[in-house]
Amino acid sequence: MLDTHAYARLSATDIADLVNGGEVTAGEVVDAALAVCAERDGALRAFTAMWADSARALAAEVDASVARGALLPLAGVPIAVKASEGARSVQNRRLVAAGCVPIGATSVPRAGTTHQTYGSTDRGPTLNPLDPAWSPGGSSAGSAVAVAAGIVPLATGSDGAGSVRIPAAWCGVVGFKPTNGVLPARDRAGLNSPGVLTRTPVDAAAYLRAVIPGGLATSPATGTPRVVWTPTLGYADTDPDIADTARRTLDRIASAGLCGLVRPTVRLCDPAPAWTALRAGTSDRDTDALIRANARALSEAFEEADLIATPTTPHPPHGHDGPGPRMSVALTWAFNLSGHPAISLPAGRTPNGEPVGLHLIARHHADAALLDAAERWRSTAAEGEAPAW
Repeated sequence: MLDTHAYARLSATDIADLVNGGEVTAGEVVDAALAVCAERDGALRAFTAMWADSARALAAEVDASVARGALLPLAGVPIAVKASEGARSVQNRRLVAAGCVPIGATSVPRAGTTHQTYGSTDRGPTLNPLDPAWSPGGSSAGSAVAVAAGIVPLATGSDGAGSVRIPAAWCGVVGFKPTNGVLPARDRAGLNSPGVLTRTPVDAAAYLRAVIPGGLATSPATGTPRVVWTPTLGYADTDPDIADTARRTLDRIASAGLCGLVRPTVRLCDPAPAWTALRAGTSDRDTDALIRANARALSEAFEEADLIATPTTPHPPHGHDGPGPRMSVALTWAFNLSGHPAISLPAGRTPNGEPVGLHLIARHHADAALLDAAERWRSTAAEGEAPAW
C-alpha cells in the first residue's frame, strides 16, 4: 500500500520510474491518488466528476503491460482532465498511451460568465489551496488546484488567453502552453492550445514528449540563455509589487549565472482588439495590422534574446466575486495570438503574501529549450508555497 503522504510528494516521472521498476503497481498509485482526493477535495472542490472504476481498470492494464516488459514513459501516473476538453481529446489519448491514468474531470467556469478566472462545481466554487479567499485562476481552475494540492502530479488544461498559465501562477505550480499548432487547437481561431499543469518543469517536459510522439524540431538549448525583461509588454497596467517580485526572482537566476539579461525594448500593441475579433470571427484589416506589428516586434526581440520574461499576471489573485475591470490575461494572451510557447513558474510572493508567477516566452518551436531553461532555474527560482496539508 502506497502511503498517501508519500504519494502526494511524488512527481510524475518519479511515479513512472517506480512503476516501471516494479517497486509499486499502477493500481497502488491510483488507489493512493483516489484516497488523497477523498481527503482533500471536499475542502477544495477541484473535481466535478470522479472516474474511480475506469481508473482502476486502466491501471490494471498498465500493470499488465509492464509485467510483459513494456516500458511506458508515464507508467501509472494519475492525471486530472479539464472538464471542458474531456478524456477523448488528442492530448489525453496520447497521455493514456504513454501510461497515464485519468482519475476525474476538473472544474471550469460556468457557461455564460463574464470572467473566466475561477472554477464552478455543484458543491460551490473551486478554492485556491494557498488561500481559500482567492480564486485559483482559470479557466483550468480545477486542474491547477488538483496539482497544487498533491492529488495528481499532472493535469491537462487548455490555454486560449492564459487559462493554463494564470491558474499556475495563482496556485504556485508550473503551467506550460506549447507552440500553437503542435497539438490541434480547441477553437476555430487557433488561439486555444492544449497545455499542462505540473509541479516541476521536468514533468512538463515529460508531458511534451508524450503528446508530441515525433518530438519537436529543436533540442534543449546549450549555453546560457539571453533574457529580456518587460513588466508590461508596453501596454499592461502591472502592479509594482507583482513586477518587483517576479523581477527579483529573475535577478537571482541571473546572479547564479543561469541566464544573461539583455536590454532590447519589447513594446507590443495591446492584443485585446485583435484577440477579440479573431475569437468572434470578425477580423479585418485592423486586426491583421495589429498582429503583423506585434509579430515584427517579437521577431526583433528574439534576434537579441532567447527568452522574454514578464510577470504572469498584472495583478494578484482576486476573490470569488470576479476580477472587476482588471484583465488577468493582459500579459498572456499576446502569445496566444503570436503562437509562441510560454511557461509560468512559481516566483514567490509579494510583501502582502500574494503568489506571483514568472512568465517565460521562447521562439516558435523552441519548446524543449524553454522547458530545459525552466528546469535548470528551478532550484534558484522561488518555489511556490505548498498548502499546509
